[in-house]
Amino acid sequence: MRVSSQGVTVVALLADPDAPTDIAQRLARTLPARLADHLGQGRRFAVEVVSEPFTSGTEDLPTLMRRIMERTSAENWDIVVALTDLPLHSDGRRIVVKLSHDHGLALLSLPSLGGLRLQARALRVVEDAVIDLAAPPATRAEGPPRRQPLSGPLARRLARHPGPGGEEETVDLRYVARGPVGYLRVLAGMVRANRPWRLVPGLEKALAAALATGAIATLDDTFWNIAEALSVPRLVIAMVGSVALMIGWLIVDGELWHRSTEGSPEARQRARLYNASTVLTVGMGVLFCYLGLLVINLVWALFILNDRVFSSMTQTSLRSEDYLTLSWFVASVATVGGALGSGLESDEAIRAAAYSKREQERRHTLEGGHGDQPSN
Repeated sequence: MRVSSQGVTVVALLADPDAPTDIAQRLARTLPARLADHLGQGRRFAVEVVSEPFTSGTEDLPTLMRRIMERTSAENWDIVVALTDLPLHSDGRRIVVKLSHDHGLALLSLPSLGGLRLQARALRVVEDAVIDLAAPPATRAEGPPRRQPLSGPLARRLARHPGPGGEEETVDLRYVARGPVGYLRVLAGMVRANRPWRLVPGLEKALAAALATGAIATLDDTFWNIAEALSVPRLVIAMVGSVALMIGWLIVDGELWHRSTEGSPEARQRARLYNASTVLTVGMGVLFCYLGLLVINLVWALFILNDRVFSSMTQTSLRSEDYLTLSWFVASVATVGGALGSGLESDEAIRAAAYSKREQERRHTLEGGHGDQPSN
């Protein structure tokens, strides 16, 4: 690691567009002061944010590290920390952060930090990575640094990567997410990156069909009688069935299921991870839709129903719980209507609603076979 002639260590945050860039820009506001406080001795730091899709067309770690090194060589940066919203794998392990001390760079996979407190966790990882890379070589030679980028539930491992011809080219410090907890953290991070709460407003035709179905069903006395006769277990079954139907419909109709074109175990592992994140993303989005329909139908029922009309149609008096029962049942019916309405959406609209922009680009590029190919 070199220090610029002005005595200022230039740290570049090379971030993929969209969410990684937003996170990097927020990190840049506080990172210089925090680094100066930790390292002391009059050290000064300048943090630059560079937004560009350095992961475009590949998920291969050696390729990504080579791209980062090539980008670094063209700039006057002392340390580079690259941030991506792609889950990264190496030797069957889920990578959290990978450091190359000789080149003064680190690569961080944001999904591996989980779905909660992402900004705070990213700050800690980036801060510790820079501190590690900025340490004098003699200090690093004594062994692993005392400060670890990640702690607590996330596991840590050190691994060496041999250079060409079996000789050690550099020592890379890898932190990997181990076991079921690590897998769930990565999965939660991928779902968060897809922002499932955007699914509902992103599917305008499906939402319109669901609202129309719910409004009509609430006015129909046939639904009043059916809802009156349904028990709670049957209402739960209707809810689960309608939600599952819409999830399946969106995944199939929007061609969201990921099929790996490679036969390697690592490629199949990635495919399973992507498909699990798709099901969870779409499932959470549909649940948000269902709860919204339930509230809207409840307000609509409170507005139009009265005891005299209800009693004349059902032969029973209108109770307060009848409003909730009817709204619950109608929400299930409206969800099915929304699933049918989603058939009017284009595949592009469904993908745009289900995935972040970067995830859409990644899937389109990889499935199209463009870009750099992973090395074996």
